[in-house]
Amino acid sequence: MTVAREQALRAVKSVSRTVGRLTAGSRMVPGFLIVGAQRCGTTSLFKTLSQHPGVLPPAYHKGVHYFDMDYHRGMNWYLGHFPTTAKAEAVKAQIGARGITGESSPYYMFHPLAGQRIAKDLPSVKLLVLLRDPVERAYSAHSHELARGYETESDFERALALEEQRTAGERERMIRSAAYGSEHLQHNAYLARGRYIEQLERLEALVGRERMHVIDSDDFFADPRPSFDAVCDFLGLPRWADIAFGKHNSRSRSPMSAELRARLEDHFAPYDERLAAWWGRVPSWRR
Repeated sequence: MTVAREQALRAVKSVSRTVGRLTAGSRMVPGFLIVGAQRCGTTSLFKTLSQHPGVLPPAYHKGVHYFDMDYHRGMNWYLGHFPTTAKAEAVKAQIGARGITGESSPYYMFHPLAGQRIAKDLPSVKLLVLLRDPVERAYSAHSHELARGYETESDFERALALEEQRTAGERERMIRSAAYGSEHLQHNAYLARGRYIEQLERLEALVGRERMHVIDSDDFFADPRPSFDAVCDFLGLPRWADIAFGKHNSRSRSPMSAELRARLEDHFAPYDERLAAWWGRVPSWRR
């Protein structure tokens, strides 16, 4: 994308958000959020859901990042990203069910303040969570952050060794000051983000288990139809046959050493055991 085109797109988005903010009272309130986990297929699920005629996505981007990065902008700014309620009613005439809207911001699940903000501002929203092998997730996240310039260590093991030092006290600082944003916690927490059970239990305490739906990413990509139908059931949408499934936002990388993989599997083992007990199923990477 050229600089001129990128600037023009930003200008269009700015105007759209301003109009949206001024008409917030007529905007749809999100019925679902894809809250994580990062590098677990959130983009693919969002693009798949957006094909359903009952889903009306926000304009221009899948993730608004209101509850983690832009909470200071206020609820009218947030609602300004979403379609009008009139569009939701129009969908009902088409498919027999009122349209819903939502977004995908995979930092929500890990961010120390996002969960309580969601619980307060969207008391009936449903949360979708995707999980994959935490070892693969960490390796993928490192490649992703390296490519984006948020990681300076090209060696994955070195980045892992630095994680504790980089993130020490950052969560507590964010809780003490809502204006404080931690780049290391957001971009370099490779192990912590894969300790899924800690994040799920925290969300459950805030919104309740019945408003959370967890998807095994490997199962979703291997045989997407059953997983997608279950998501539709959870969201109260009619199941829809005309859906094209695909995998988006993936990155190729060299294989991880067997020794490092074994070490990381050992690290995650107790967390995966707790996850299986909470979830009521053994995750695909531990079968």
